[in-house]
Amino acid sequence: MDDAFDRIDPARAWAVTAAGLIVALVVGSVAFPRRVYDGFVWRYFWGPVVADGTGSACAQRVGGETVLLDGAGECRQAAGVVAESGYTTVSTVSYALVLVFALIGVVFLLRRLEIGNGRGFFFALFPFMLFGGALRTVEDANVALLQAGDPAIPFPWSGLLISPLIYFTVFFVTLAALLVSVAAARREVVRRYEPLLAGMGTVALVVTVGYLGWLASTTDLLDSHPSVPIVTLVGATLITALVWVGTERYAPEVNAGTGYMGALVVWGHTIDGIANVLSLDWASAFGLPTYTPKHVVNSAIIDVTSALQPDSVSNAIGTAWPFLFVKVGAALFVVWVFNEEIFEDSPRYSMLLLVAVTAVGLGPGTRDFLRATFGI
Repeated sequence: MDDAFDRIDPARAWAVTAAGLIVALVVGSVAFPRRVYDGFVWRYFWGPVVADGTGSACAQRVGGETVLLDGAGECRQAAGVVAESGYTTVSTVSYALVLVFALIGVVFLLRRLEIGNGRGFFFALFPFMLFGGALRTVEDANVALLQAGDPAIPFPWSGLLISPLIYFTVFFVTLAALLVSVAAARREVVRRYEPLLAGMGTVALVVTVGYLGWLASTTDLLDSHPSVPIVTLVGATLITALVWVGTERYAPEVNAGTGYMGALVVWGHTIDGIANVLSLDWASAFGLPTYTPKHVVNSAIIDVTSALQPDSVSNAIGTAWPFLFVKVGAALFVVWVFNEEIFEDSPRYSMLLLVAVTAVGLGPGTRDFLRATFGI
């Protein structure tokens, strides 16, 4: 029995498992459309996207057809399978499992390609982390245009930019760029794949931000606030520099495993922290629309700060500022956890986890400050 398990190729077993799950889902949806597709796939995954992408209060599945409802009262009275925009417990757990399963598959792919264990891999993927946040901002702009009756990207194409499907969109765009870059390096078109990969990510980012700028210049619903990215980017860079100098001098073991990769982790999460503080506490000072906290942690921090901080202080500096310190502290903790031993034991998986951790801060942060930049 042990010999049989030893002969199993883990990568092939992963591929067979992935294919089996997809086939089971497709066959189940065809054989039992009401129970499997309507009651599971549509209700927890596609239905929320439909509601979000069409600007509806909710979507209802009736007799195999989708009905859009505009009022909250209609949604509460609707019977059968009803989906609202946003996450549910089932979808959240499912996406977490898919993420872990996908990361394992990517590790197998990187092993097969014999890449992904060097720091150049991390830096090459950095532009794609920014690209993901910028692409999500395109959907925010599209929602604003949709509410005005003139969406730039019609549904269902806009569904590819709605969370959580956008994560799959960015993943496959990044994967395609990676495969093209590696193929170009193997054919000696380029010396190394990392610069080409970083270049493609940069082009994707520039095109996406440029599209947002074009929308701002051609529509009345979007605006331009260049002071927001200046304050956010300069502030995040200064804070990261201070943190780097401080840790290098007083706690060099924090940066021992990650080096400059850790600085980018801190920078990404600081972007998120500053963007949230600007949007929530200083919106009027920058001439921005009114924003509400989207992060559960951010909302809780604001509640605690409002309860403990004197009103006079809250009126002067706001209540979201502790979120910035929480983000910087959390980033430093993550950087400290990724020590040299972790990279030695499992370099590819550790590198992917570090990429994921950076993207978790940088993606939402990029989205937040671009939303504020264009007044979305």
